[in-house]
Order: sequence, then structure tokens, then C-alpha cells
Amino acid sequence: MATNEIYGSAILGEIIKKLDLPPGAYEKAEERYLDFGKWFSGDDSLVQGYDPHIFSQGSFRLGTVIRPLDEKEAYDLDLVCKLRSGYKKMNHTQKELKELVGRELDNYRVARGIHKPLEHKHRCWCLEYKDTLGFHMDIIPCIPAEGQKIMVIMEAMRRFSESDEALSQEASHLTVSITDDRSQTYRIRSNDWPISNPEGYALWFKSRIDKGIKMAVMERARVDDIPMYARKTVLQRVVQIMKRHRDVFFKQDQTQYNKPASIIISTLAARAYQGEQSIPQALIKILSDMDKYISTGNHGEPLIPNPVDPRENFADKWSMPQYEQLQLAEHFQSWLAQARADFNRILESDDSSRVNMIIGSQMEISLNRDLVSRLMAEAGKTEYAQAGRGPTYHKPSSPPPKPWENM
Repeated sequence: MATNEIYGSAILGEIIKKLDLPPGAYEKAEERYLDFGKWFSGDDSLVQGYDPHIFSQGSFRLGTVIRPLDEKEAYDLDLVCKLRSGYKKMNHTQKELKELVGRELDNYRVARGIHKPLEHKHRCWCLEYKDTLGFHMDIIPCIPAEGQKIMVIMEAMRRFSESDEALSQEASHLTVSITDDRSQTYRIRSNDWPISNPEGYALWFKSRIDKGIKMAVMERARVDDIPMYARKTVLQRVVQIMKRHRDVFFKQDQTQYNKPASIIISTLAARAYQGEQSIPQALIKILSDMDKYISTGNHGEPLIPNPVDPRENFADKWSMPQYEQLQLAEHFQSWLAQARADFNRILESDDSSRVNMIIGSQMEISLNRDLVSRLMAEAGKTEYAQAGRGPTYHKPSSPPPKPWENM
């Protein structure tokens, strides 16, 4: 390991310690949705006869959640309530499913002494659950997608360059039909429901994590039974670091509409990840390459395909007229350029004060200056710099940030 590689791993490790959730937070989140599952499967439940399954999605599922900038804020815990059998589109509408799950959630809320009423959102119900930790929980009602849609998605995944046959089959069969009150078929019986695939996405993200595990010549059997949030792999750590930098970069945007969505950062990072075995190597490589995975459509619009439904474009809002004033594509590139510059300076500087300043201002993380100096000394970084040899860690070459080709 190169000298600056030692320093880079150490300094980024200290940053990650400040981002990680309090001890037991993941377990507390798991406890929450398991409690939901028991309630929804109980004998008195309105949905008990439909084989309900409650599971997490989003950053908690992927193991990439970070502390909020304001420690008083609640953690976002996204859940899915899937009725696995007996609830058919030919007999029910999206609205009926949404309201059925909502009534049972309200029963749960009352039984658990939660005073704040349920909040209705377009695709989900929101429940505030606070005890030792506060959770802002969005619960999405859904049912399994029908076979025809699954086959269409499977074929789309097969054509998607990164999806092998086994992953295409397994992930596509996890597709679900969800409710959305903006849908034209929300109040009528129809086979045309919106779809989503949070379980399939988690499976795809895990396959990208496994790329690094395979590169380390580890047997899959050693990790398959470990929950993804507990693995703390290189890719997960890099996503956490980038999300924190993004949150600070867009802190002054009170609406938070301009900042890149976590699903975009996670997807581009996972696609750019090539199995690097250290956090500094992976961070610099991913920041250098991630925008290469933004392609262009027939009309020059930016495309970030959903890996488990490549027909869906995660960047669709970037080119929609109603969002033009937000300049989403430009804001993404501005953030990426700043992240590249900041982390190159953090990893290449031999000035502990400068490193502390960058981490403090760009990450809102306070590290002890003596600690940073000690990490530099232990890595031999300061000695090399004083000898005129400079840092031994080199970032991959990358062109300056620029708009996508043909836009």
C-alpha cells in the first residue's frame, strides 16, 4: 500500500466515523419494520388474509444512510407493505389498496400511542415514530406485478449491458405494482398501475458490492447471511461520503429540490465502482468516472437508467420543462466538480490545517488538528512532502467537468 494510501484510508475512516449512525440505529430500524410485520400479520389485521410482507427500502436497506446535518432531525426509514396474494387488479383499484393499508396503519398508530396523524402522500403514507430515535417512515402499499410486465422488464434488463441472465430473472420477478394518486387509473379498476422494484434494486446494488468482494477473492458464502447494512463495504462507504458532501453543498437551498437524489448518486457510484479495495481509491475513481454513466436520449436528454427497469430514467426531471428553472443537470455537474476538487485536496495536501479547513467547511465535520497531523506523520506523508517527493497517492486522470456530449 502506498504511503498516501495509508493516510487516505485513515482520514476518510475518521470522516466516516462522524457520518455513521448511533450504535444500534440499524437494529432499531429493523425492529420497527418487524413490529409492523407482526401487526399486519395478526389475526385482527385488515390485511392478514393477503399475506402481507413489510420490508425496508432505500438507504437503510442499502446500508448507505448517514446522520442528518441537524442531529435533531428524524431518520428517513422507507418501508414497503406488499400484499403477496389475493389482492387482484381486476377486483380492486389503487385507491382501495392505498386506503386499506392506511386504515391498518392508523390502527397500528393508535395502538402504539403515536399521536401525530398519518400523512397522505402521492405514493405512500407517512408515519412519525419517536422514542429513543425518531423515524420519519414512508410506507408504500403494493402488490406483485403481473407476469407480462415482469417479462418486459426482464428483457429490458437483459439488453442493459450490466445485467446478467441470473440477475435479470431474479430482480425482474421482484417488481411490484404500486399506488399513485397522480395516476389516471388511480380510481378505476385497471391493469395499468405504476410499478417499482425496491427489492430488485437492492439486489442489483448488492451485486455491485459483491464485485469488490470477488476482487478480494472472498467466498460469497461468508457474507450472504450478513444484512447489507452491516457489511460496511468500500462502495457503501463511498456513497455515504458523497451524500454528506452533497448535503452540505446544497445546504443553503431551503427547498432541497436542486440537490441530486440519493438514488442517482447510489446508481452512478455503483456503476462506476470496479472493485477497488480501498476507500480512497474507490472514491477518486468513482468521482472521476460516475458522470460517464450518464447517457443521452434521442432528443439529447440526459439518461440515468434504473438498472432493474432500464425503461425508467432516474434523471427524467432534468429535462422536463416544468423543472427547467431548477437547472438540475447543471447543479449535479457543479456539485460533482466541487466534490472532485475537495477530495483531491484532502487526499493530496500535506497541510493538516488546510485539510481540517476543507473537511470542516465542505463536510461540516470537525476533526482534531493534532489527529490529522498524527495520521499524516504515521503515513510518512509529511516527511515525503518535506523531502520534496510530494504525495505518492495519485488520482486517476480525468477530464474537467463538462456537459454531456451532444446535449
